Amino acid sequence: MRVDEFDYELPEDLIAQYPLVDRDASRLLALDCRRRTLAHEQFRDLPHHLKPGDAVVVNDSRVIPARLLGQPEGGTREVELLLLREIEPNLWECLAKPARKLGEGKRITFDGGAVRAQVVDARPDGIRTVRFALDGDLKDRLDAIGHTPLPPYIRRPDEPLMDRDRYQTVYARDPGSVAAPTAGLHFTEQVLEQLGAKGVRVVRVTLHVGLGTFQPVKAETVAQHRMHPEAYTLGPRAADAINATLKAGRQILAVGTTAARVLETCAREDGTVRAGEGETDLFIAPGYRFKVVHHLLTNFHLPRSTLLMLVCGLAGRDLVLYAYEEAKREGYRFYSYGDAMLIRHGGRAAS
Repeated sequence: MRVDEFDYELPEDLIAQYPLVDRDASRLLALDCRRRTLAHEQFRDLPHHLKPGDAVVVNDSRVIPARLLGQPEGGTREVELLLLREIEPNLWECLAKPARKLGEGKRITFDGGAVRAQVVDARPDGIRTVRFALDGDLKDRLDAIGHTPLPPYIRRPDEPLMDRDRYQTVYARDPGSVAAPTAGLHFTEQVLEQLGAKGVRVVRVTLHVGLGTFQPVKAETVAQHRMHPEAYTLGPRAADAINATLKAGRQILAVGTTAARVLETCAREDGTVRAGEGETDLFIAPGYRFKVVHHLLTNFHLPRSTLLMLVCGLAGRDLVLYAYEEAKREGYRFYSYGDAMLIRHGGRAAS
């Protein structure tokens, strides 16, 4: 398939710039793939779509203040580093902006000179390997000097008092993501309690969101794209809970594309999962046969993105793009701080 088959137009005023006051007041577009029907609901209605014994699988990765603004040596204009992956203490893989001003050997200072850095490797794709020099570990200083890594389509500076809380799920606990697993942003403690009271399991996995999730697709065909690896963990207790759910004939709802990718990375051919950790570069697109995931809760994604391709892999390209057009007509809010979409399917690849 061509990448441009996953394109669509979106009015800029539908791109959410701020979260709603109440997380669970987001709208929920419920798509039933078998009946080919759409329903307009609110996120707080989600528990009504699940039955006792079902499992909701969430990504508990925590977003770090990964955006650093500094001064380049011999320059006056501010430069930006987005931390992607820690290679070793104080040595990080980063996205640089503007990349042309941060070549190999370039020095940068942060926090008035208290933190210094040097680019030790520069790649043509804008990725830099940067060594930081400071008293202690950079991770321990990020809360003080880092900014919330809001995506570029949010056209405003980060507002720390709000974004540090709202660009984070209520169940986040394992630091490491440089972008939020946004499908989970709608959950509140109340919704989680309602799921528990109904007998629905909430199971935690971890995928640290990095370049693999938000990297633009530059290839002409889907088959040519390669995902950047991202670290994941599916622990033994989570694997046991998921397998018990499947053995009982109940269903799995993945919260977000990241949770779905962890489940499918750890899936066996018999439809169960194995515990494990490591890095995954699994790229899911139409034609993929889901082994574990029955249903998906997700946000509305950018055109031509791997996230949109994964959603189309579950529900089918034509049906998903039809649902997106309906969401646009109804004024749904798109992308990270936007509304949610529930895709009820059954775990088989869509045509």
